[in-house]
Amino acid sequence: MSARPEQRKDPVDAIVEQWAAVRPDLDTAAMEVFGRIFRLSRAMGDSMEKAYASYGISRGEFDVLATLRRADEPYTLSPRQLSATLMLTTGGMTGRLDKLERAGLLRRSPDPHDRRGLQVTLTEKGLTLIDEAVGAGLAAQTTALSGLDTEQAGHLADLLRELLSSTER
Repeated sequence: MSARPEQRKDPVDAIVEQWAAVRPDLDTAAMEVFGRIFRLSRAMGDSMEKAYASYGISRGEFDVLATLRRADEPYTLSPRQLSATLMLTTGGMTGRLDKLERAGLLRRSPDPHDRRGLQVTLTEKGLTLIDEAVGAGLAAQTTALSGLDTEQAGHLADLLRELLSSTER
């Protein structure tokens, strides 16, 4: 699966070549795929952090606001629903909610249907911020994909969907 002659070599190719020299018995095909996925994930994570930093939020805080925004009006979920969606512990969620509430981006209020529960709701300020931040994040992602044409990007998305599905079974 190594680089074809017309393709530029990348750092993963160098790693695979080094393994081939010292352990020619290894099949490094999976390393070629996942090495690139890991490197891409790190690079895009950094890019997304920069995009959201200009709005005063981290990627984790973006995720909370975006989850509330996708819930549609009235942009309200329980802390438990947020934790489940974002795969966070309640302690991790509480820290994010505290910071976002102090910034005026969301508010917590008693759940009218459960005396023991809370609701988390986007404020107008939070709604405005997340609508702008999601655009900035998508712009960064679109820039990263600019080296692929529409068909290639669609094919890559399909392949990654299949790979993700097979690993989550």
